[in-house]
Amino acid sequence: MRFLGASLAVLAYAGPALSQTAITVNTATQLQQMDGFGVSQAFKRAAEFQAMSSGPRKQGLDYLFSTTTGAGLTIIRNRIGSGGAGDSILPTSPGSPGGTPKYQFDGNDEGQVWFSQQAMAYGVSTIYADAWSAPGFMKTNGNENGGGYLCGSSGHACSSGDWRQAFANMLVQYVKYYAGVGVPITHLGFLNEPDYVPTYSGMQSDGTNAASFIPTLSAAVKAAGLSVKLTCCDAMGWESQKTMTSQLVSAGMEQYLSVITSHAYTSDPNSAMSTTLKKWQTEACDLKSAWSATWYSNGGAAEGLTWATKIHNGVVNAGLSAYLYWEGVEVNQFQASSYLVASDGSTVTPSGRLWAFAMWSRFVRPGAYRVATTGTVSSVGIAAFKNTDGGVAVVMTNTGGSAQSVKISVSGLDVTAAKAYLTDNNHSVAETASTLSGGALTVSVPAHAMVSVVLTGGGGATTPPANTDVPTSTVVTPPVTTTQPPATGTVEHWGQCGGSGWTGGTVCVSPFTCQVSNQWYSQCL
Repeated sequence: MRFLGASLAVLAYAGPALSQTAITVNTATQLQQMDGFGVSQAFKRAAEFQAMSSGPRKQGLDYLFSTTTGAGLTIIRNRIGSGGAGDSILPTSPGSPGGTPKYQFDGNDEGQVWFSQQAMAYGVSTIYADAWSAPGFMKTNGNENGGGYLCGSSGHACSSGDWRQAFANMLVQYVKYYAGVGVPITHLGFLNEPDYVPTYSGMQSDGTNAASFIPTLSAAVKAAGLSVKLTCCDAMGWESQKTMTSQLVSAGMEQYLSVITSHAYTSDPNSAMSTTLKKWQTEACDLKSAWSATWYSNGGAAEGLTWATKIHNGVVNAGLSAYLYWEGVEVNQFQASSYLVASDGSTVTPSGRLWAFAMWSRFVRPGAYRVATTGTVSSVGIAAFKNTDGGVAVVMTNTGGSAQSVKISVSGLDVTAAKAYLTDNNHSVAETASTLSGGALTVSVPAHAMVSVVLTGGGGATTPPANTDVPTSTVVTPPVTTTQPPATGTVEHWGQCGGSGWTGGTVCVSPFTCQVSNQWYSQCL
């Protein structure tokens, strides 16, 4: 694969510079196909979202999925539960791998069915269902929590027998249940951070171990007549996933899989991965900062421009086809920035991180191909795409301290119309001034800002409208305390009660208990 222009350099924060540069987009040189951008509402966050009053709930959905007032996200990631009743569709053991399973499905799945249906109403068609673990009775440690391996997988025999087929059957049944409520799952995974041993639901694996299950799952999916695409392996970070992918490729697993999936907690996707498959970054977030709606201040971990940069590096340097943040909307969780939209139950506040995703997802739509560019602009990351409607989108991220003037022309498209949109500290996907002359568009990219442009020719493409009708009365940034709560105390329902680095309260109001969601976050439920 040939990367042109700015594609070889990892975009980073740089000092002031001023230049005026010509950029040429070459639509004939296609790179990876894009699937989209998205979020999850796993671990009952979907149910909390669903329980909001109608007005704030609708605005939260608009912020996530609307292509006119929100981010226009196009992928959601649901968790396949592995616990007891109400969490897993197979809460009790059938007694043996060949025993008759007693599946249960409440049609709600902790709000994830509702969330999926709502996303679909906005046009979302990519729904990724991922199992954090197999049920405990199928694992070497006898528990859905704390790691352990799938019984019968490579090197892991159990006295209870080989549970690989039973686990595959359970995953297939989950897909069928969703189809039965009108939600077609398009992608199916069976691991989540298998290179980490958690206190919550999780299952260990490397690429070789996963390869001893993937053919079984593939056969079960085909036998059921499903068209769902299989993924692997949602490792903790890009470098870990590279190692697992190498093992999968060596084992011949590319014939069964459609997507390689990775998280970005231990390392960001900044470099190429050796596989013929598509690559998705399926979970990343800031797990340490309190809630922040800031676009840019000093390059902090929760700022919008920081995440715009991460997405650029993933798409351009790692060849990602999708990039997902952890959670979409949360209620009364102002101690965290692990989600994109905050609510106190009445007001709804988008973050700079949301608008970073919007500057990609609103203009780079599913099915688009990234295309080559020539020319570089100081401190500005540039990525160009040809959408399925024939239009070209160019996403520019300026991490420098000076505005840059860019002149964009397109080889392979007679540009007859163009619009530019700006996000910075004072604008959120707002139309900005640009000049089209002789088929080339000239636009200024302000310091610490993003500009996305849409270029069309012959009336064949649709220009997304600017963000002109975002309700301002509900955009209220919740106060962020600058002092830590006491090390022990009483935590209200839904509040954070633990996690790596957490120094706040750890005791929940009765009758709620502190439940671990992941290594960095526990919540009173």
